[in-house]
Amino acid sequence: MNKPTIVHKFGGSCLRDTADLEQIANIIRTFPGRPAIVVSALWGTTDRLMRAANEPKYATRLVEDLRRQHIRFAPNIENSELGKMFDTVLTGIEISLTEISKKSDDKSHINTLLAAGERLSALVVSYYLRCNGIDAHPVGSEDIGLHLDGIGNAQSVDIEHSKKYLDYNSLNGTPVITGWFGEGKDGNIALLGRGGSDHTATAIARLLDVEKVILWKDIEGVLAINPRWGINSNPISYLGYGEARELTRMDAPIIHSSTMEPIQEVGIPLEIRHLYTNQNENAPTTIGPDIVHQNRIKAIGCLRSVSSIEIETDKLPDSSKSLGELLIELNRNDIICWSLNYLPGKITIVISSNDYQNSKKVLLSRFKSIKVKNVTALISLIGSLEIERIEKSINPNIFQRLKLSILSKTEHSIQLLCDSEDIKLVLNELSELVDAKQMKL
Repeated sequence: MNKPTIVHKFGGSCLRDTADLEQIANIIRTFPGRPAIVVSALWGTTDRLMRAANEPKYATRLVEDLRRQHIRFAPNIENSELGKMFDTVLTGIEISLTEISKKSDDKSHINTLLAAGERLSALVVSYYLRCNGIDAHPVGSEDIGLHLDGIGNAQSVDIEHSKKYLDYNSLNGTPVITGWFGEGKDGNIALLGRGGSDHTATAIARLLDVEKVILWKDIEGVLAINPRWGINSNPISYLGYGEARELTRMDAPIIHSSTMEPIQEVGIPLEIRHLYTNQNENAPTTIGPDIVHQNRIKAIGCLRSVSSIEIETDKLPDSSKSLGELLIELNRNDIICWSLNYLPGKITIVISSNDYQNSKKVLLSRFKSIKVKNVTALISLIGSLEIERIEKSINPNIFQRLKLSILSKTEHSIQLLCDSEDIKLVLNELSELVDAKQMKL
């Protein structure tokens, strides 16, 4: 009977030293199922490559530093079957840096340089697993036909295109696949956003039709409130895809915002596990289909310093078309619309306050009347929520005291504007609502 395939993704935070590699080997050797592995670059490597892209004279020193760093993880890799590939990647870094020094905006060579971190990581992890009796081999994403939906940079893996061209035969044994990049629409390397290796893992899961995906991290699952606010909260045991997407979009940088897209349609579960403490027990957090509908808050997201912009649309002949054009133009200028509320005669959008000046020209070129209010924070109550029941249970005194107002409702969240300067106090009080069986605002 064939074992079900499981995708294991190990990020840079799980690739800090040789003890991490030993733990990875233990997991791959003992975890049930047939493993397929996706890796990020070793901890800190991508940042060093990015610095080198801006300082090409750093090339010789960087290559030697990277050689020593990776040999510390894999002491005899240069004399192994993987030695030639190891030297080829390092030589490629030197060539890319030489080309970048001649033409600093050469996107192709910059991407080739940055992708080298994942290539080196796949080699090191494969070497270590081989030394532990596991038939592992490094696999370059673009070499096997993993296609991205952009040129140079991309938002996601092109699943349909990749299905046609993926070299499935190269994924025998235990493949160690490079995350974060693939082949772009022009045939050259394209990169996903930072943290995009999570998306690579779920895309590979979709293409291989696996049983589940495990993101191994250095944290105990996804917490209900980001720990950067200094508020204790527990891991969320189960999140629907939509709830997870809203939380990652708002305030959970441990998972890339596009992670759920490839697997949502087919219902492949995603687990978040700690590298050292969650090997043989239930995952602290599982993300899967939106099948549980309860009127409770599972998590709270928070974005500081936002601008709420009201746009009057009474006199526009086609306000929906104007809105669509506005969102496209904002996206073209790398301005994220964090919230959108579309009512007859009025549109309200929320963007980061830092982006307002850049967006002002775009807004005024399309709309004659806009009103701007700078707000301390946008807060999102995340879960399967019924706004009518919440509104009936609101204590106006509490909302007044915390300076909160309901902005909009989405399928998986209720968004609030907060004018209080003491965000920690507000989040601390709202945290009492997380997982509450009876919501008493």
